[in-house]
Amino acid sequence: MKTRLTDKDGEVRELTDADVKRMRPMSEVLPANLQRTIGQRGKQHAPTKVKTSIRLSQEVIEHFKEEGEGWQRRIDQALKQYIREHGHGHG
Repeated sequence: MKTRLTDKDGEVRELTDADVKRMRPMSEVLPANLQRTIGQRGKQHAPTKVKTSIRLSQEVIEHFKEEGEGWQRRIDQALKQYIREHGHGHG
C-alpha cells in the first residue's frame, strides 16, 4: 500500500527517496492538451502590460523586493504615481 502524499488538510508531507523514484515525466502521465496548459498564464484580468527590459540600480530592486512577491507591480505603481504627479507633458 502506498502512503498518501497529503494529510487530511491537504498539506504535502516530506517526500522520501521511494516517492521520488516513483515519479514520472509529465509527458508519460498527462494528456498532451493538459501538458500544453501547465506553466502558461491564464487570461489576464487587468489590461495587458508590455514586456520590456530595463536596467535599475541594485538599491531600487532591493527596496521593492523587501516586501516579497509583487515587486514588479509595485515598481509599475510607483512609476504611474510619478506620471500623475509630474504630468504627461514632455517638459
